[in-house]
Parts: sequence; C-alpha cells; structure tokens
Amino acid sequence: MKKVLLSTLAASTMLLGTAAIAQEKVADLPKTQLQVVGGLSNLTAYQNFEQPMWTKTIPELSNGQVTADIKGFNEMGLKGPEILRLIGQGVIPIGTATLAYFASDNPINEAIDLAGLAPNVDVAREVTDAFQPVYEEFYGKNNIKVLGLSTYPGQVLFCNAEISGLADVKGKKVRTSSRTTAEFVQALGGTSVTIPFGEVVPALQNGVVDCAITGSMSGYSAKWYEVSTHLYALPINWNQQIHAANLDYWNKLDPKVQDFVQKNIDVMTDQIWEAAGRETQEGYDCNTGAAACSQPVKGKMKLVEPTAADRELLKKITAETVVPKWAARCSDECVKGFNETIGKKLGITASK
Repeated sequence: MKKVLLSTLAASTMLLGTAAIAQEKVADLPKTQLQVVGGLSNLTAYQNFEQPMWTKTIPELSNGQVTADIKGFNEMGLKGPEILRLIGQGVIPIGTATLAYFASDNPINEAIDLAGLAPNVDVAREVTDAFQPVYEEFYGKNNIKVLGLSTYPGQVLFCNAEISGLADVKGKKVRTSSRTTAEFVQALGGTSVTIPFGEVVPALQNGVVDCAITGSMSGYSAKWYEVSTHLYALPINWNQQIHAANLDYWNKLDPKVQDFVQKNIDVMTDQIWEAAGRETQEGYDCNTGAAACSQPVKGKMKLVEPTAADRELLKKITAETVVPKWAARCSDECVKGFNETIGKKLGITASK
C-alpha cells in the first residue's frame, strides 16, 4: 500500500494555488522532495492555503530546493479515519486530517472541539493552542510529529423549520456528525440523526431531519439554503484539522528543512484560522442574501441571532453534560491534560 500511495502522490499534477505566504527566501537548503496527503480537496482550506503552500510557496522560498507533491486524501481514495494510523506506520509521510475522525480511536481527539466549548473563532484558537502540547506528547508516543492545528469555519444549525433559539431544538430531528454534537442535541431534547453530508439535502427536503449541523460556507456550497429556512448564527463546534508527519520520516529530514517547513506550516495555519472567521460570517451573509455576500447566488434564509440566554444555555449544557460525558470515556491522563490547559483557560473542570 505504501508503494501505491507514494507512487500516486509522485504522479500528481502540481497545481498552483492563489495565496503565497510572505516569508523571506531561504538559502543553502538541501535538495528535498516531500510527499503530502492533504485535507479535503474540494474545500477552501486545501484550495486556498494548503495546496498552494506546498506546491508554490515552499518551492519559491527555497529557490526550488524543497518541492512537494500533494493530493487531497479524498482524491487518494481514502476516507479520513485511517490517515493518522497510516502516518504512524510511515505509509503517509506527511498528512492532514480532521481530528473528529479519530474520536472513536481515543476520546482525547475530541478535547478541543467539544460541542459548545468555543462559541467564536478566537476562543476556538485559544483552546486549540492551549491543548496542542498535549497532542504533541500523545502523538509523539505513536510515532507521529504534530506540525500544526487549523480549523474549518464554524459548524452551525441549518433548519427547515421555525427556530428562534437553542431551546427550539427540543423535539426536532437533527443531523449531527460527531458524538459530542449528538450529545449536545440530545441534551437540548432533540434527536440526533447520522446522515452522510451528501444525503442531507433530500433529508431536509423530505422531513427526514428538521435541522442539520455543518460549516456555514459548506452548507452554502452544498445549496442547503434551497432546503432550509432558518440559520442559527452560533457555532456549536469547529472541526479542527491536524497537520502531522511520520516521526521517523521527519527526523531523517535535514534540520534546516525541518525548520523551513515548520515555519511555513505555522504561517499557513495562521492564515487558515483567519479565513475560518471570515468564512463563518460569509456563510451567514450568503445563505441569507445579505448585501455583504460576494457570491453570485444568494440564499433567502432567515438569520437567527443568539440571545444572551442562548449563550448561557450553551455554556450550561457544555459544562454540565458535554464535558462530563466526554471525561467519563477519556483516560485520567487525558482529563488531567484538559483541566491544566483548556479547563484552566475557560474555567471548566472535567472530572471522572
């Protein structure tokens, strides 16, 4: 499998992206060719930042000494949940994946994205940065080098039903994509339903579900505005991404190449975080037809702004239901890591 993956990567066409990373050119780097499995190739994080960073910025800033081939994991025929295992085995040298994919492997992967934990992108970034050293230590034991963490835009509620606040989720069937969002919906009195992303439009249209959670721009791109009437503007979670390398592979790279690549990944993840905040708002604008939307097609959904009571309810459910349920299935060491980082920052204590 290793040979198949690497040969497929090597044969991939190097497409130029749109955003160059502003850094100084680096001299005296040894000739190095990198193989990368990127995130979902149809999403903006990959198209606007990840792919151009590897195929354009890194070659340009290294004067052609460091080059890379990259394909999105979906283009490789991979599903996502196997990526970190393949990185640890050395089948994938460098890769990107959604941490939520690995929640069933170990609940520690849910820690930074528990439902309701981060109601805005700034808090999501603070929580992620605080917990990154815990991931670095954990994955280091699994032969994986954590290179960075980034995010998708805010994951919000699209409803084909009247909704004026979180309390209205009670009695509704809601498509969720993770255990923690399912527990959040259930705590509100709703019913969690698991449906693949590609099947959500007919499910909303035919009443199989009343609401569904996804990124505000992801829902726009998939035309959920055609089958939904209300958009609730309070992120429930974020779906953070992990950028990682096989530790043995990484350690064999020249230290100057390591430093060069790491600095570029740091800049890239900063850019993705900034874009996530903008795209969350753009999703609100474009699904509801606001004048600020720059897209050619505008939806006509009603934007529901969260009230102060909604924000308090969000915090209450997170602290009293979501975090305790997560802590019950995570290890003592995992809970300790949460309390010393995220818990300390947000004033939440997880206990077994």
